[in-house]
Amino acid sequence: MSVQLDPTYREQAVGSLDTAEVDVLVIGGGVTGAGAALDAAARGLSVTLVEARDFAAGTSSRSSKLIHGGLRYLEQMDFALVREALKERGLLLNTLAPHLVRPVPFLFPLQHRVWERAYIGAGIALYDTLGGARTVPMHKHLSRSGALELAPALRDDAMTGAIRYYDAQVDDARHTMMIARTAAEHGATVLTRTKVIGLVRDGEKVVGARVEDLETGRAHTIRARTVISATGVWTDDMIKMTGVDFPFHVQMSKGVHILVPRDRLNLHTGMIMRTEKSVLFVIPWAEHWIIGTTDTAWALDKNHPTATAADVQYILDHVNSLLREPLTRADIVGTYAGLRPLMTGATKETAKLSREHAVAEPAPGLFVIAGGKYTTYRVMAADVVDAAVARLGGDIPASSTAQLPIVGADGYFDLLAEVNTLAASQRLPVDVVAHLLGRYGSLSTDIFGLVAADPALRHPIPGASEYIAAEIVYAVTHEGALHLDDILTRRTRISIEVPDRGLAAAPEVARLIAPLLGWNEETTDTEINRYYDRVHAELAANEASDDEAANTARLVAAR
Repeated sequence: MSVQLDPTYREQAVGSLDTAEVDVLVIGGGVTGAGAALDAAARGLSVTLVEARDFAAGTSSRSSKLIHGGLRYLEQMDFALVREALKERGLLLNTLAPHLVRPVPFLFPLQHRVWERAYIGAGIALYDTLGGARTVPMHKHLSRSGALELAPALRDDAMTGAIRYYDAQVDDARHTMMIARTAAEHGATVLTRTKVIGLVRDGEKVVGARVEDLETGRAHTIRARTVISATGVWTDDMIKMTGVDFPFHVQMSKGVHILVPRDRLNLHTGMIMRTEKSVLFVIPWAEHWIIGTTDTAWALDKNHPTATAADVQYILDHVNSLLREPLTRADIVGTYAGLRPLMTGATKETAKLSREHAVAEPAPGLFVIAGGKYTTYRVMAADVVDAAVARLGGDIPASSTAQLPIVGADGYFDLLAEVNTLAASQRLPVDVVAHLLGRYGSLSTDIFGLVAADPALRHPIPGASEYIAAEIVYAVTHEGALHLDDILTRRTRISIEVPDRGLAAAPEVARLIAPLLGWNEETTDTEINRYYDRVHAELAANEASDDEAANTARLVAAR
């Protein structure tokens, strides 16, 4: 039985905050913070993780959903970063999270004869070599006709040929949450809606933090032998809280993505194309394509970055340059914007800032990790915990997370091999069972148990038929969801996968979770109305012409 991050777990965990000193306090529930909590707990250390909002509520739910080495970093001669990332890709695909991370093919259209094929081909061959030949299939050179067989949506004159290669993708928010669950399995206390409001010091040394439980408004003091800040784009806020200067700062870069229906583009592969600033991906995502991203400086609200009309048009213009039938704004089902935490460098052009990470101890006992990319979260986590362990002293084991599967991984392949038999035994459609295995892995048996106990939970959610009711219940009983937005935006992706952004689904989802969270009718209506306000604010922001106007529109419904 896995640890259940339900309301009872949270109540007990909050109640224990003031009682005992922990070895490691982790601030930040993104992928790096969750990874650090798991790394430390797996070494036998006592750990508490606090997150002001929800697991992956910031950057870690708003990425391109790719686990990759980064082809463009080869051009920048950053071979070490690419090699490190590709090694992590292999671990995630084969050992750590095969239920959440899967290979995906990409087509790289070539638009110049001879030299471009030789130049790009050499880079992708190196990419395959650095990544290991057995991790994903090797790349393949294609003629124009061969490329058009894989991508009939492309214009004949859009390319002279292409190269197909493989990377991998992940539901970033689910992956982050399941790392946090794995940390809890190893004894860590993991808490969302728990905001750090100050640091506790003994002289110059940081020995803990004061936190506010945002669900109750009560303050608590957590004593810790070491504190790790994994706060991403909020790193400079931590700098202000410490009152000391850090050896690095973080600059924010906004990346925007759009989603369009899968049947709108006749492609049998993902696609990558160059832009004047970076690269643009077309990524398969269940019944949709994710298309992005942009790369522009952002200095406004960190909690609610928004896509503007100009951002969306930039993406449409670039992808349409290759398509027979151009996409329009009417084709867009969803949009999302995220902020990259980039290490500051000599140039202010965010596309050129480093994706490498750094660890520092700006005050005794406080360790800060910043920079990096989603794919290398495990390495970042191990590095910052190594630094904390050096201060703790004693006989503490080295990191073991390279061999530590995330919950749901063990037994996944066995269930996948029996998907038809499993569907028949559970009296569920095969496509539903396959969907569940791809989201929960071997923990799908928990979902089957809920359905067996209450057959009504096998039914699809009105307005979001890709998900069944049991998944909504499970988000509260096992996955730490506390609010409607947690479920519609991160435990599921309903907020970006249906044209109405989840407005039709919201009342049914709220009805399912209200008794589990102790909501009365007034609280339920407040949650629904708050979600409605958020959706309308985001849609208004999408119509704004610039970041300032979009930020103002979105903050109408800030929470």
